[in-house]
Amino acid sequence: MNAVAVLLVLADCATLVAVCVDGGVGWVWGAAVTGAVLTIRGAWRLHRRRLWLSLLQDLPRSAASTALAFALLTCIALLAGAPAQGLAAAQWAMIAFALVIEPVRWCVFWFGRWCRKRFDRCDRTIIVGAGRVGVNLAKTMLEHPQFGLRPVAFVDSGPDPDREPPVLEVVDGDLAEAIVRFRAGTVVLAFSHTRESQLVDAAITAHRMGCATLVVPRMYELHPDGPGIERVRSYPLMRLGTSPTSRPTWWVKRAADLLFAAVALVVLSPVIGLCALAVLVESGRPLFFRQVRVGMDDRTFVLFKIRSVRQSGHDDSQSTWSVVGDARVGPVGRFLRRTSLDELPQLWNVLRGDMCIVGPRPERPGFVREFSAIHELYWARHRVPTGLTGLAQVHGLRGDTSIADRSRYDNYYIANWSLWLDLRILLMTAGELCCRRNR
Repeated sequence: MNAVAVLLVLADCATLVAVCVDGGVGWVWGAAVTGAVLTIRGAWRLHRRRLWLSLLQDLPRSAASTALAFALLTCIALLAGAPAQGLAAAQWAMIAFALVIEPVRWCVFWFGRWCRKRFDRCDRTIIVGAGRVGVNLAKTMLEHPQFGLRPVAFVDSGPDPDREPPVLEVVDGDLAEAIVRFRAGTVVLAFSHTRESQLVDAAITAHRMGCATLVVPRMYELHPDGPGIERVRSYPLMRLGTSPTSRPTWWVKRAADLLFAAVALVVLSPVIGLCALAVLVESGRPLFFRQVRVGMDDRTFVLFKIRSVRQSGHDDSQSTWSVVGDARVGPVGRFLRRTSLDELPQLWNVLRGDMCIVGPRPERPGFVREFSAIHELYWARHRVPTGLTGLAQVHGLRGDTSIADRSRYDNYYIANWSLWLDLRILLMTAGELCCRRNR
């Protein structure tokens, strides 16, 4: 289904080049027009992957985005005192683009629908819930392949009094196993008699395995169209966000993490050295502390810290929860913990790819098993790499605080991840360190 999105981008680019060349727009103005139009149309999600290929559905948004680009470029040019002749040529090019692009987009949508029906260019789909809604939705997909979904199986469990004779195989088992077995790329969560928590688990499982996830909303008969809503005939489907690690902006995050960690290690190396020297004077060697932690996809790694606890004959760090007032922590250790200087060596973990600057805090394997058995969706925190700081920490949830609250904050962070959210957390972290809040 991404092919249509690619074609829409190419159509916009080709049309912009054609109108700029035909209108005699210079390369500077041509680049400005192309940048303004593509940026705003991309931000307005006109190049998104979609089920419903309808020109009329997208027409108001498409026209409004081009008008906004026209107004924005005009205002900037007037404020900058740009030559009137160049601005006029750019304006006419944008008007020509607005007139030409809609027929071009209609052709793209028609071609997409034709390929889906003629060549079965559809996503293999598993429907969670084999009740009346799920069965009718599967029949609709089979009868109307132009929506790009081809159901291959149901996943459901337990008796369902509303269940109709299914049109496909019903798998009473693990969704992850069914996704692999049927090579599914999309999971649709329809009404099911399974518990709500199991549906949430199913959505997270599909999310972790890279599947597009669509949800039939409650009271779907009254549900309005809007951002993030797809349509398969009369059925609205809410599209859940893709996994953060599968988005292009995640590579921007990773590049920024590498740059930040490398620069910080060089700049802060004297500070790390002084902290290590203070530990040596107070309690001797070793200066650094190594501990196994759980990262993304439950993989373990060795985390590095400056040692803040005096050594004893028995190492119970993997099974003992550190609390405020621990007698083993001396004045130097308390200072390191209060200022978070003991965590500076974790910048090396960031460089190695074990962690990110921002993300859920890593925990020890024994506590991960314990908390996953007690707290709902604690296991789901491991969908992304762990981090030095995170949303839970900047809200005071560190040390001996509520694990359930931490889990909720971490899962909220993953569901709403963006570069802007990371920046907000970094600013809040700086504020906490400077003002000593939540200590």
